[in-house]
Amino acid sequence: MSADLVIRNARVMTCDPARTGVGLIDHGALAVVDGRVTWVGSDGERPRASEEIDARGRLVTPGLVDCHTHAIFAGDRANEFGMRAAGATYLEIAAAGGGINATLGPTRTATDTELLALTEARLDLALGGGTTTIEIKSGYDLTVAGELRLLRCIATAQSRRAHRQRLVPTLLAHLIPPDRKDTRDAFIAELADDLIPQVAAAHLASSVDVYCDEGAFTLAETTRILRSAAASNLRVRGHVGQFKDLGAAHLLAELGALSADHVEQLDAAGIAALAKAGAVAVMLPGACVQLRLPVPPVAALRAAGVPLAVATDLNPGSSNCETLPVQMWLATTHYGMSVEEAWLGVTRHAAKALALDDVGTFTVGARADVVVWHADDPAQIPYRYGTNLIDAVYVAGRPIA
Repeated sequence: MSADLVIRNARVMTCDPARTGVGLIDHGALAVVDGRVTWVGSDGERPRASEEIDARGRLVTPGLVDCHTHAIFAGDRANEFGMRAAGATYLEIAAAGGGINATLGPTRTATDTELLALTEARLDLALGGGTTTIEIKSGYDLTVAGELRLLRCIATAQSRRAHRQRLVPTLLAHLIPPDRKDTRDAFIAELADDLIPQVAAAHLASSVDVYCDEGAFTLAETTRILRSAAASNLRVRGHVGQFKDLGAAHLLAELGALSADHVEQLDAAGIAALAKAGAVAVMLPGACVQLRLPVPPVAALRAAGVPLAVATDLNPGSSNCETLPVQMWLATTHYGMSVEEAWLGVTRHAAKALALDDVGTFTVGARADVVVWHADDPAQIPYRYGTNLIDAVYVAGRPIA
């Protein structure tokens, strides 16, 4: 059988769960038909193809998957970076009117055209760093109409970029806006009883995420919001334990959550609950390091068998970074993750956190999202995190300029 494309003479990182570790095949090749992987194996056994690419012994991996970003926003918070560098904490900056609330105004006043331009520029940078699948959360408007607008903008970006990247939209309940502090219960009701059903009916998101933490949503509020999501047949996720463990890991486990994200503060019982539920723990080292937070309990999560993903947390306040190799470096140097764990964290495990089974691996039937690296050792990518080592990117078997 002839293929449309064969990439040969490569160190192929399959990330196939049926193989050991990251599933490296030396002197390997992969074949593509109609944008899907149809064969992976030894170069000497490769099928014929109408086009062959000689990788010249270089590393070939699945396209990277960024499973946690806040890529749609307007405005700039570089001043907060300066305050933080001078010693101010996240909660101190938020109390002074900074933090998430500082992004609401610019995002609310930006036009759709402006928001799309800003978002697509960030997506181009992510793609340039090898990210072919990227999750995008709403959460920087915090009104029913405004959150629907952000999700519609994400849908527009997806339609424009269908041949460049896969976008995965998430509705995020980020926090209580300042003007709703006195009507907090009514705001929760609007999210649970109005916004979530509208999002589900219009298919504007595949999951709902809630920031359950000190200064954000309480565990009771998170429970109401996520139960509404589950009742609307949307998957659930959670920002949990970044500053304080409120017990949300148990709720996520009960609801069959896709992931628990941040998890700097997570006790043994919470880890056990996530492990039993098969949820992914999403590591966000850019934010953790910049906010000078304790490192998540990586060793305990690993010992419990919890899959570890690694994401950028791209946002204007605590991790203004579009590219995953930087996060892989932080994961290996600051979090104590191995190089193999970091790679699985931006491929197979990140895909699992998004409930996607056709990206993040080279297995038969997977989308042929491919990165060819100017490197032959997987460790070189996080090791040389400040250098773009990408030779070529293919999305569904097509080269991206």
